[in-house]
Amino acid sequence: MNQTRTFLLFALMAVAYLLWMAWEKDYALPPASAGTPVAAGSAAAAADGSVPGSAPAALPAIAGSAAPAAAGQLVTVSNDVLRLTIDTRGGSVVRADLLAYPATPVTHEHPNPPPVRLLDDTQEAYFVAQSGLVSATGPAPDHRAPFQAAQTRYALANGQGEVQAELSWEQGGVKVTKTYTLKRGSYVVDMSQRIANGSAATWQGNAYQQLQRAPRPQHTSWLQNMTDPSAASFYGAAWYSPEDHFQSLKFDEFAKEPLQQSFAGGWAAMLQHYFFAAWIPPAQQTDSYSTAVVNSGSAHPTYLIRTVSPVLNVAPGQSATSEARLYVGPKLTGTLDTVAPGLALATNYGMFTVIAQPMHALLSWLHKISGNWGVAIILLVLIIKGLTWKLTAAQYRSSAKMRKLQPRVAALKERYGDDKQKMQMAMMELYKKEKVNPMTGCLPVLITIPIFYGLYEVLRESVELRQAPFVGWIHDLSMPDPYFVLPALYTLVMLGQQYLMPATGMDPAQAKMMKFMPLIFAVLFAFFPAGLCLYYVVNGITGLAQQWYITRQVENGEAKAKA
Repeated sequence: MNQTRTFLLFALMAVAYLLWMAWEKDYALPPASAGTPVAAGSAAAAADGSVPGSAPAALPAIAGSAAPAAAGQLVTVSNDVLRLTIDTRGGSVVRADLLAYPATPVTHEHPNPPPVRLLDDTQEAYFVAQSGLVSATGPAPDHRAPFQAAQTRYALANGQGEVQAELSWEQGGVKVTKTYTLKRGSYVVDMSQRIANGSAATWQGNAYQQLQRAPRPQHTSWLQNMTDPSAASFYGAAWYSPEDHFQSLKFDEFAKEPLQQSFAGGWAAMLQHYFFAAWIPPAQQTDSYSTAVVNSGSAHPTYLIRTVSPVLNVAPGQSATSEARLYVGPKLTGTLDTVAPGLALATNYGMFTVIAQPMHALLSWLHKISGNWGVAIILLVLIIKGLTWKLTAAQYRSSAKMRKLQPRVAALKERYGDDKQKMQMAMMELYKKEKVNPMTGCLPVLITIPIFYGLYEVLRESVELRQAPFVGWIHDLSMPDPYFVLPALYTLVMLGQQYLMPATGMDPAQAKMMKFMPLIFAVLFAFFPAGLCLYYVVNGITGLAQQWYITRQVENGEAKAKA
């Protein structure tokens, strides 16, 4: 395979990948209709959000409808990185602001942009974390029950390690205290529900936690999909179990493949670009996990993933506490596995995880050294170039020799005319005689293409590179180059490579295609993250310099041999 076919293969795979992503966005299956069953059988999750059958048989249904008709009092609790808004109606977390992550880049015009709001109770962006208790034998507060709060604002004070907010509910002698605890510098929220049974009968029931959100508004054009780096990211539910490891479910698959499993040591999450929320039950506790479509027949359906605890029994005069943790924050790959096993997999690199994860680790290490993600990308290029130097040198040496053979190949074409079989045999004989191997271009491209897609996923999904500046006009390496400077530079690099690349054996169709290759790549790279363009500009420049150097070596060697 010569370098011509390398470029053609690379372009074909890039175009195919982009078309596949666009097709996924434009022609994905619609949400489930009103008549689509969410699950079959008595153990399945009901479409109204009812708690599945891990509780006693007479367990009442718990509605999961979004946007409650009458909101309660709003209580704010915050540490140094996270600000939560809790609705006393159900004690649900209805807003979560990530204080360290501005929603838009900081500029002179907007020096203090608002923080990213991950959880939100507005209809368009509905995404809430709910919890509650259900019981068939006594009163229990679900996520719609009216709680009471002693104050409306809890903030972490200087010198404090944590801050707590308590909400209380009482009925029929049963008192429930729901407590949220935020620690300094942490996106993990500890949540507990303490049940104090002051009635004359044993209280029996289940605790549950659930995440419920509306689907993301869809872009109306392919251009918006191409220019929005979040358009191709996974949005939907995900969970982890020690047996099956990481699993995910897109919103349009909720009705077809609902989750209904029980396991210990897992978690349930809702993922989106850069950020996510996850409920994490105690590791030793076997919970029931399920998904459901809520209000599937309405104009505003929501999607739900839930965990339900084993049955709790509280004797008269006794108390019991159900605990869970809520992660609300960024996909910080290096720290998530310390929160819960497998939580780092929430940074969903898809099929390129095996390449993207070590590449992210290497980039992070280079960033610690350089202090700039753009410089880290350049250093990554140089490392990969150093590791593949001998492979690419063999490729360029073969290309230089083939370039010198062009007059002799042209003579073979005149001799054999349209007899392609004889022409190919004569060319192979010529290559053998001159010790030229046209297949030397295959191995470098087998390395280059996986790196391309792995780095593409890293730049698109890694929150560390979100709004990461490089130099000058590039204020965000995860977004396309705003002035198309890097795509233009890469086009010039390609023209230089074409000049040095032999046209030996190229048919008219290939020759015509090669003329359009720089333009094709200019268009493709205009939509790619600037960090990816930077990688390929530096990679192309260093490759072009290596190719020019080896070509000169070959030409000078032949000139000395003739002398």
